[in-house]
Amino acid sequence: MKTVALSAQIREEVGKGPARRLRAKGFVPATFYGYQTEPMVITVNASELTKTVVKGREETVFVKLGIQSGKGKKIEKLSVIKDLQVNTINRKPEHVDFYEIRMDRTLAVDVHVIFTGHPVGVEDGGELQQLKRDVRVSGLPSDLPESIEIDISNLKIGDSFKVSDLVVGDAVHLLDNGDVAIVAVVPTRVSLMTEGAAGESVEEEAEGAEAASAKPDDETKQSES
Repeated sequence: MKTVALSAQIREEVGKGPARRLRAKGFVPATFYGYQTEPMVITVNASELTKTVVKGREETVFVKLGIQSGKGKKIEKLSVIKDLQVNTINRKPEHVDFYEIRMDRTLAVDVHVIFTGHPVGVEDGGELQQLKRDVRVSGLPSDLPESIEIDISNLKIGDSFKVSDLVVGDAVHLLDNGDVAIVAVVPTRVSLMTEGAAGESVEEEAEGAEAASAKPDDETKQSES
């Protein structure tokens, strides 16, 4: 997992009023907590936080917090972003929760999926559909991957790649249902119409052949009468 550094400071005041004033100054109210860890109310720089967080992939980055107290003492804590609240209008972060990481305790995170290769099914007229962008995994922090690559070159029309098809190693456990599809190649409407037209032409040819074979018998009956 990628690790980035982020400066933080202990908050002396809490509540909606102090939080608004912090945001107006370019800071984001935050909370740091963890297993058997005393929670701390802190603040981080908004622009630095935005650079740290990849949209929709907060948990795929470890954050080394350098927390400064008012007494000048600085402590470092390794964490992961567990919750990020964003303003729905200006899209700026409003609050963030950091969860402490312990290297000897398993951690569950969402890991981004990266596709490699070009499916043969797309070359044959199919359409690629990405059904999941992340998969949930657990393991010790040192074993967790930053992303998981999937080779989709061999996917044909009608094929799919499921969670159970992933290879992540013995140290990492998949938490999503194995039957869930991550990506699939499906037939397009054009290909379906083409197949339908081909089927109709075959049926018409069969009907024509039956009519042709029946015609002599009809003519023979008419001549006998």
